[in-house]
Amino acid sequence: MSEIAVIRDGSGPEVLFVHGGAGPRTTWGPVAPLADRWTLAYVYRRGYPPSPPPQERQDFAVDALDLAPLLDARPHVVAHSYGVLGTLIAAAAAPGSVRSLTLIEPPLNYLVPDDPEVARLERLGDTVLAHGMDTAPTPLREFLRLAGAPIGDGPLPENVVTGVRRAHGGRPTSEARPRLDVIRDAGIPVLVMSGAHAAALERICDALADALSGERSVHPGAGHFVAAAPGFTERLETFLRENDT
Repeated sequence: MSEIAVIRDGSGPEVLFVHGGAGPRTTWGPVAPLADRWTLAYVYRRGYPPSPPPQERQDFAVDALDLAPLLDARPHVVAHSYGVLGTLIAAAAAPGSVRSLTLIEPPLNYLVPDDPEVARLERLGDTVLAHGMDTAPTPLREFLRLAGAPIGDGPLPENVVTGVRRAHGGRPTSEARPRLDVIRDAGIPVLVMSGAHAAALERICDALADALSGERSVHPGAGHFVAAAPGFTERLETFLRENDT
């Protein structure tokens, strides 16, 4: 497989940023000031130029293989949404290669069984992955709003349509079962962050922090794009500094 692109900025200890369904600029723009003290390494997952397109589909297992060699430098890793899945798989395969993990609103719905709101979130996500723009308008718009897409009541913006088409056919998040026990037992410092905009995601994040014996932080104000919320960057840097060993 062709290597994915990683664009670095700044100097200091490396922080590897792994985006989800939106690209790095949209997801991580607000953390740019950290480049004064850290090397910010922005991963571009397959299908997000300048990285190559996926050979078959968006797949968190392929993401994990792409991330594996990037862990050789033992970076801190910050991951968002779908990008958390590959990150956790890669970290579990080489737990000694990760300095810390910051995990933001991942679709690990299985962590909260028998919860109707979490089950609905899973169905919405899997439906959009399976059907793309052919998803019925009401569930499509509901999912896009949960995912932080900038949509109103009119036609979907071109960039949103592009994102839906890029995700179409991707591996369902319901198939992800990362080895959380390996990460927890390795003692990797973990911070789980969320944006207080969807009860189902809050419950998932609570359960993930419990499973990994991690810290928990909530930052409302920017929906799913939690990195843009007030206080996010400061909380992240505090966590990085505390665990930069």
